[in-house]
Amino acid sequence: MKKLKTLVGPILAAAIIFLLFVQIRRPRFFNSGCREVMGTFAQITIAAKNKQQAADFFAQGFGQFEKVQRLMNDRDPNSELSRLGADAVGKPVSVSPELFDVLQASVHYSQMTDGAFDITVGPLTQLWRKTQQTGQLPCDERLAEAKEKIGYQKIQLDPLAKTIQLEQDGMKLDLGGIAKGYAVDMAIQTLRQNGVSSGMVDLGGNIRCFGAGPGRGGAWLIGVQDPRNDEKIILTLRLNDMAAATSGDYRRVAVVNGKPYSHIINPKTAQSVSELSGVTVIAASAMQADALSTAVSVLGKEKGLELLKSLPDVHAVLIAADENAAPVFTENAKNFILRQN
Repeated sequence: MKKLKTLVGPILAAAIIFLLFVQIRRPRFFNSGCREVMGTFAQITIAAKNKQQAADFFAQGFGQFEKVQRLMNDRDPNSELSRLGADAVGKPVSVSPELFDVLQASVHYSQMTDGAFDITVGPLTQLWRKTQQTGQLPCDERLAEAKEKIGYQKIQLDPLAKTIQLEQDGMKLDLGGIAKGYAVDMAIQTLRQNGVSSGMVDLGGNIRCFGAGPGRGGAWLIGVQDPRNDEKIILTLRLNDMAAATSGDYRRVAVVNGKPYSHIINPKTAQSVSELSGVTVIAASAMQADALSTAVSVLGKEKGLELLKSLPDVHAVLIAADENAAPVFTENAKNFILRQN
């Protein structure tokens, strides 16, 4: 599960995110409280004139989450994404502009990361989800069969016609590493278009903020949780007009014979990733941060840092699975850290 903690708003005991709110008189900030959507918890904090205006804005933002969920939920057999598995094999199928944008961005990040990020990983993630439910590892034969259906190169996109074609039967797309980030960006876009001057959107730890925040100097304060301790914040980020996302071992870990297995799967090896427990990426958009945090988790420390070095406007914090190892920061990442615990 993606995991950042938004440090704005009241503390919500029932939620998995703890909030720090620094109250100021102008502008007045309102928090939606945590709501369940897209298989996780979400909240929106905005500047508004009054509660009614804030409620209207919240409805607009959450409406974007619900729209993305209807289109891109691979667990819903009726979603547009799920229907592609059968309809798009061997023939081009028209898709909604929103889904096409995410598919196109996904292929871009696959190319950028040499396949570390790959939305065709669906057949593998299905197998590993069963491990979380049953506590039994998938057999080598089933993994090999699933791996044969993996490969972003098997996706054909037509930007003019807005169509997708899949080359192989049995392919299944999984947008779990990018759709939430996209939904956050769409919510931000909607809020700004409707006149919100500043705000923060958090969808399962995929966070983006804009305008002046409630913190000192107009900052938004974002807490990065320890992947091994739900109650501990190891870093507090100070962000302005930026996005941040974390991928790692947060809750969605299967334990078999005492060994943890992450829900993040390496498309090339068909195995659960194990080198890094947490990767927090700071970027211009939530979709970019979402996809790259997944990719770096797959690549591991050395190759992940090599990728990030080629992206000067992207910053990251890497937490190794080794509990004795100190967090690793990309160049300039520490400029965003208010405090480190």
